[in-house]
Amino acid sequence: MTHGFFSLYDLARAFVLLVVLHSTTIEARELRLATTTSTDNSGLLRAILPQFERATGIKVQVISVGTGKALKLAENGDVDLLLVHDRQAEEAFVAAGHGSERHDVMYNDFILVGPKSDPAGVRGGDDVLAALQKIAGTQARFVSRGDDSGTERMERSYWQALGIPAQGKPWHLSAGLGMGEVLTMAGEMQAYTLSDRATFASYQARTGLEILVQGDPRMFNPYGVIAVSHSKYREINFSDAQALIDWLISEDGRAAISAFKPKGEQLFFVAPAGKK
Repeated sequence: MTHGFFSLYDLARAFVLLVVLHSTTIEARELRLATTTSTDNSGLLRAILPQFERATGIKVQVISVGTGKALKLAENGDVDLLLVHDRQAEEAFVAAGHGSERHDVMYNDFILVGPKSDPAGVRGGDDVLAALQKIAGTQARFVSRGDDSGTERMERSYWQALGIPAQGKPWHLSAGLGMGEVLTMAGEMQAYTLSDRATFASYQARTGLEILVQGDPRMFNPYGVIAVSHSKYREINFSDAQALIDWLISEDGRAAISAFKPKGEQLFFVAPAGKK
């Protein structure tokens, strides 16, 4: 009897221990997401990720940096997943074997913002190159991200298209900061800057800046999601990374993105279903 009693007792204890360990394992599931500052500064991720976490039990650790730094983290195997906005760099990342396939998730646009006084006289335009030409011509102050972000890469492409070596000029200031901080700086300096629309919507009231140029097709801003290569980095949490990708492009994920409307304004638009 005693032997049987202890056997049942030990069995019960072992069962409870297994349940606890299993529960702890589920709770401990964590995914490292490197993303551009615009998805964080705008409040988008704070709005949608809790829905994914509740549905799956997977905790998402958000690392908000410029696109260039996010890609470098992924190349080093330090994150599991990317959500960034430099399609050319993203495709090169996949082609180099650092990540699995790229999926379009959403898009918005870049805007040129500046002070109400508009010293370069660019207000109301829809040609970003013409506006930057005027800013350079008048040597009006311009604050650049200077952080190798997707936004700064886009800005650099504009100056290159114009043949203007803006970097290093006294009127062109390289901040080395995220979008929200650059908008704050531009507001304090009464300067121009290139911003994504979503972050500007969150910071406009505190900066006093205004949208001066928008609507140029060259200012289109697509966001892609990529799981880091599991074959290259065996420690990557590939299965949970794929789970987040599947959710983002699912009806639930697309609905969550579409429902994000601070002050009633649609800041991100879902990509057509199935687009890569």
